[in-house]
Amino acid sequence: MDFTLSDEQQLLRDTARTLLAKECPPSLVRAHIDDPAAADELWLRVADFVALGGGPLTDLCLFVAETGSVAAPGPFFATAALFAPLLAAIDHELTPAVLAGETTGTVALAGADGVWAANDEPVKHFVPELDRVDWVAVIEAGPTVRVVPTDELPHRLLATIDWSRRLFELDSAALPGTAARLDAATLDEVVRRATVALAAEQVGTARRLFDMALEYAKQRIQFDVPIGSFQAIQHKLANVSLEVERADSAVQYAAMAVDALDDDRRRAAHVAKAAAGTAATHSAKDSIQIHGGIGYTWEHDLHLFLRRAYGSEAWLGPTGWHHDRLADLLFNA
Repeated sequence: MDFTLSDEQQLLRDTARTLLAKECPPSLVRAHIDDPAAADELWLRVADFVALGGGPLTDLCLFVAETGSVAAPGPFFATAALFAPLLAAIDHELTPAVLAGETTGTVALAGADGVWAANDEPVKHFVPELDRVDWVAVIEAGPTVRVVPTDELPHRLLATIDWSRRLFELDSAALPGTAARLDAATLDEVVRRATVALAAEQVGTARRLFDMALEYAKQRIQFDVPIGSFQAIQHKLANVSLEVERADSAVQYAAMAVDALDDDRRRAAHVAKAAAGTAATHSAKDSIQIHGGIGYTWEHDLHLFLRRAYGSEAWLGPTGWHHDRLADLLFNA
């Protein structure tokens, strides 16, 4: 299998990297903690890329990996990786406006157990960016879906470790509108696609944490030499680097499998999310150890990416849950 990027994909990745480095510095991520509106300007800069949500997953993964690298806040992931693919799958009338970046949306699906599967619970949990988007697609048992405006919907902000991705509870008991039938296989594909996209984002975060640790290991002097010359530090960096590259390959393969509707895409998606979660949390743990005392301070930017790493690992199924699904596939084959 050829993982080489095409010229167009290289341009997409480089453009995303340059744009996000300029438009989403750590100062913006910090400002977003106190005022979510601080990310509004960033949304205007990335809205044109929502169209990636209606195209190949491989391309979307290239872009969201860069958003993970800067811990980008705002509604981009919810709109491009969840809402847009769902609308496109059901041929909803809002699809053109969403893909054009003219309106935003999110998806409410998970029950109290956090599993992203259709259920009859009236309260939907872990709904991303609910108060910063225009529409929400609420999926209920059946499955059925209703797309409603978010104005005055009963919701509650959840306290999570990651302040750059705001998650909510939504009470869907008295929502307006008529629920439309949704094919179960279609829903599975939408969730699978979002899971792989989130894994790609985690790889971006893991790589950012690794790069920060590597740079610090080159600069921090102890006993008159850089701490990167110590074997214990070298082993940590080498192990994290291997896990990041492994996760990157798993994500690329899963994205290609989803695009090709390959029979292996279900297994590949679980592998990608589990590998990315492991790489991100391992990178976070070792990065903060390599940074020593300075890594634990509020003033250092490391905690912004550590929060993103652990928050994303838990969302759309933690690593252990995906390992369990892989075991189910293995023993029930």
